Amino acid sequence: MAKRNNRVKSTNDIDLKDRLVAINRVTKVTKGGRTFTFAAIVVVGNENGIVGWGLGKANEVTAAIAKGVEAAKKNLIKVPVHKGTIPHEQVAKFGGSRIILKPASHGTGVKAGGAMRAVLESVGITDVLAKSKGSSNPHNLVKATIAALDEMRSPATVAQNRGISVEQVFKG
Repeated sequence: MAKRNNRVKSTNDIDLKDRLVAINRVTKVTKGGRTFTFAAIVVVGNENGIVGWGLGKANEVTAAIAKGVEAAKKNLIKVPVHKGTIPHEQVAKFGGSRIILKPASHGTGVKAGGAMRAVLESVGITDVLAKSKGSSNPHNLVKATIAALDEMRSPATVAQNRGISVEQVFKG
């Protein structure tokens, strides 16, 4: 299979909005006592087909979120969004999490839970059905959702790769 080129190279002219998916307080026990640090999972997107995720770790919550946003801006992908939904059904797995994304008709809304909802809303999808099975760990759910969105292909891309017209993609 050919190497995909969904990565977004420059973030200078993109207006990104960030969403905090999860924050975790980590305790390290040392001889001198306990030290607390924070880990934040952040999703950024322009709500128009671009999304990325990042993990930030720091001694303060705000610093962890800021680091997560910077990491997310370095990890952006382009997703084909067609009339507010995804072009086709997609299944993805990461770690113990398995997710299923299905396109939905206009007016359905984002039927997804927790970490998946943040990713799907950040990319600009307004109508989708999503189901997660297995682990509900936010790290794995975000990574599986991003992997599923990264595998999405628009009908025009499929037609170009197969050397056929867009109408033939739908009719078979």
